[in-house]
Amino acid sequence: MESCQPILNTGLRGFKVATTRVGDVDGTAGRLIYRGYLVQDLAKKTSFEEVVYLLLYERLPQKTELENFKKELLSERSVPPELIAALETIPKDALSMDVLQAATALLAHYDPDTKEHSSEAAHRMGIKLIAKFPTIVAAWDRIRNNKKPLDPDPELSHAANFLYMLNGTIPDDELAGFFDTCLVLHAEHSFNASTFSARQVASTRAHMYSAVAAGVGSLSGELHGGANTRVMEMLLTIGSVDKVDAYVNNLLDTGGIIMGLGHAVYKIDDPRAHILAPMSKIMGERTGEPKWYEMSKILEKKGKEAFKQRKGRDIFVNVDFYSASLYYYMGIPIDLFTPIFAIARVSGWAAHVIEEQFGGASSKPVLYRPDSEYIGEYCGPEECAFVPMDAR
Repeated sequence: MESCQPILNTGLRGFKVATTRVGDVDGTAGRLIYRGYLVQDLAKKTSFEEVVYLLLYERLPQKTELENFKKELLSERSVPPELIAALETIPKDALSMDVLQAATALLAHYDPDTKEHSSEAAHRMGIKLIAKFPTIVAAWDRIRNNKKPLDPDPELSHAANFLYMLNGTIPDDELAGFFDTCLVLHAEHSFNASTFSARQVASTRAHMYSAVAAGVGSLSGELHGGANTRVMEMLLTIGSVDKVDAYVNNLLDTGGIIMGLGHAVYKIDDPRAHILAPMSKIMGERTGEPKWYEMSKILEKKGKEAFKQRKGRDIFVNVDFYSASLYYYMGIPIDLFTPIFAIARVSGWAAHVIEEQFGGASSKPVLYRPDSEYIGEYCGPEECAFVPMDAR
């Protein structure tokens, strides 16, 4: 039966659903803002811990405040032994993001703050999750590889400690610094899919763990957090610089897309990509295998040219394009690229959950409850007459 209503599938594109003081994306100008600060400045001049403080407390910390905040994060890095035991029961071929989402929900059972609905409790829960996410991801990777999880090292920064817990080697300052910058670049991105998921759950007054678990689930999709995994798989499939042209042409001929090119918001290159690319180049030189960076540069150039020729419009590089080769150079397993995204973005999620529940936006309804246009087969002025089973 022909529908009597127009199809309305906007995906909320272009609709503003709430105000926020946490972050902003200006896709036309290619600007990403955290609490008023350009992400380029934060990436060059701050640490991830400073950025977390900024996101949670709405200002950059003083020196003493930052030192105390680092100590608070350090004190929350360990996870309950029961959670490690639970991870050991999970099939070793389980999807890493599913494991992280399950672990997030399990952590709620060990936190009495879930029973208190206050800004202070929400801040404490957010800090615990930010501190524990690296421990969970590293522990899971070691468990599935028949290795014993490593305890967090209190002498190491947030970024350096994760790399240590992952492979057992303390990274040098350059490597730790690069990874710290990656965390800064991925910490916040306004009302993206996973942040909106977390805020929607938070709007029901669910606690921080439930909201963040929703964010993890949303981030797991290949169209959101999983894109850099697909980029690296693409590079591995191409294999060498001389095969890029043929790959691009074949992909576009068959209706495929080049992962890492294009974005829902940016109308010029993602500013984060221009920070990641030089780091990928340096890491390629460090490891003696520059081809992944070189392939990425050529693929970006050829992909943009081919898209312009075929579609008559420009396409732009996004954050996933160079984070893929950079993480690969760091020796991080490909299927952990998205969990690493979550290790950074949990800080933004926590800030948004706190704002959603305690931000004082009195004009906003208590919870998100969008409407939809029903376009089912029966949409006349009268409801359907029920027909008993024997008469159908």
